[in-house]
Amino acid sequence: MSRLLISAAHKSSGKTTISVGLCAALSAQELRVQPFKKGPDYIDPMWLGQASGRACFNLDPYLMTPEQITTCFARHAAAADISIVEGNKGLYDGLALDGSNSNAALAQLLDLPVVLVLDARGMTRGIAPLILGYQAFDRSIRIAGVILNQLGGARHESKLRAVIEHYTDVPVLGAIAHDPRLAVVERHLGLMPNHELDDAAQRVRAMGELIAQQVDLSRVLQIAQSATPLAPTPIPQRVLAPPSPVRIGVARDKAFGFYYPDDLLALEQAGAVIVPVDTLRDTQLPTVDGLFIGGGFPEMFMDELQANASMRGSIHTAIEEGLPVYAECGGLMYLARTLRWKDQVYNMVGALPADVVMHARPVGRGYVELQATGDAPWSATAGDNAATVRGHEFHYSSLENVAPDLKFAYRVLRGHGVDGQRDGIVYRNVVASYAHLRNAAGSGWAEAFAAFVRARNVAREQSAAAAVAAEAARTLQVNGRPVATDVEGYLKNIDDWTEDFARAQAEAENLELTEAHWQVIAFLRTYYEEHRVQAQVRAMIWHFAKAWGPEHGNNHYLHALFPIGGPQKQGNRLAGLLKTKGEH
Repeated sequence: MSRLLISAAHKSSGKTTISVGLCAALSAQELRVQPFKKGPDYIDPMWLGQASGRACFNLDPYLMTPEQITTCFARHAAAADISIVEGNKGLYDGLALDGSNSNAALAQLLDLPVVLVLDARGMTRGIAPLILGYQAFDRSIRIAGVILNQLGGARHESKLRAVIEHYTDVPVLGAIAHDPRLAVVERHLGLMPNHELDDAAQRVRAMGELIAQQVDLSRVLQIAQSATPLAPTPIPQRVLAPPSPVRIGVARDKAFGFYYPDDLLALEQAGAVIVPVDTLRDTQLPTVDGLFIGGGFPEMFMDELQANASMRGSIHTAIEEGLPVYAECGGLMYLARTLRWKDQVYNMVGALPADVVMHARPVGRGYVELQATGDAPWSATAGDNAATVRGHEFHYSSLENVAPDLKFAYRVLRGHGVDGQRDGIVYRNVVASYAHLRNAAGSGWAEAFAAFVRARNVAREQSAAAAVAAEAARTLQVNGRPVATDVEGYLKNIDDWTEDFARAQAEAENLELTEAHWQVIAFLRTYYEEHRVQAQVRAMIWHFAKAWGPEHGNNHYLHALFPIGGPQKQGNRLAGLLKTKGEH
């Protein structure tokens, strides 16, 4: 199983650019490249997925157990020619003092050869002790090569190569000159997602071509192939019958695009049929049983989101009618009343009683640990005994004018959430939080959400079936004998009609039958026997105008005789004629 880790001495060294370029360059050679990203991230994996044509999966030692990491890696790497893992920050950086959640720890767990990306600006001889120090810090980590980045020219490159060759045993796999074509577009919250750029495919192709020209791809492949075989990892097999399908809408557009592929896979495995929803262009919410609105940058599309009032209204109505909705970060912002940024205020869905305000600096950033309160309509924790769940947050917004009686799904043990103490607004069947959860990291939210949606469907179907059964089972007692009718009193079987039925039904409707009523009933039955259709009111008026004269042979008098629906409804009902579609 060919594999390697692209890491660096520190963040902003160019790991993402080089990882994306390598994926694109190797894919251009018709190799199946499986990308992975270490840590919590959405945007880098989107670019890596664009470059490789395969979904990028996140490996996170803080959110996942070692077994979950190895299972995820083995499952998706098995079908690839080479797997490339992009690290985050520096090789030895991480939360824990012992480095247990660092890039190096991930390399050790998966036995990944490490390719170190070094930003060499302003460096010559000093690059040697840097490499030697990284080698000496942890001898169990195999630094198999370096790629020099941001070089100032051919002379700078030759000096660095000479120093590294003289003082170290680490090969130089490539030397990347400073080139604006290798830059990924950035803005206020970091890299711009590829799905917001119309030329993302061309950008990635160009990055692959530039990397192919400046990196020795054959040596990179040799290093990846030198990785020792991984021990077989048993992949759990589903032995239960597949659950009944439920339609779950997922907002996938320029405003909302932050989803972990394994979360979407978990939804599908839980029986979800994923229905794409475009909050910017669709005018109505499609027919769905539940809705998932992930993170994104709604502040960049405030004008368009507000302009699509029909979609906002459609979602608001669905929520009020009880539609199960799970929203994360950007999704929470969209469901609020308003969104304010740079002195501009735009209307959002308005389902959540709160207003969103954007700030210049992060409000919540990093890993979170949450404790379930029990107020959510479904539990995101994995198993009934799980007290806490881990996730991550990254938001520059906060909430104002929050309704004081709101319920929350979580207490915040680590992180910020909504107000530093609580997260996960609960409203009807909505859970909306700043925290991003990962089903593959043990939260279990995807299965729980799908199960809740399915249970709600079952309850609604049972209620409808009970109503139908109640209508079908309705009877009218006629001389002590039950006669089947529907809920409105229409006979189920026309042959069950008798004058006693008419009397019993009239009594049930508080109507005292007179000779005029019996004449109308007789006319309706005779007309039906002759024409096999019910008589319309105009036919009754024409007939009784001759029989009774114009004073009583008119529409007003006939409706006075039959006050519950007029002669067309009540008359035909008492006459024992079956209900027809057009009689109303």
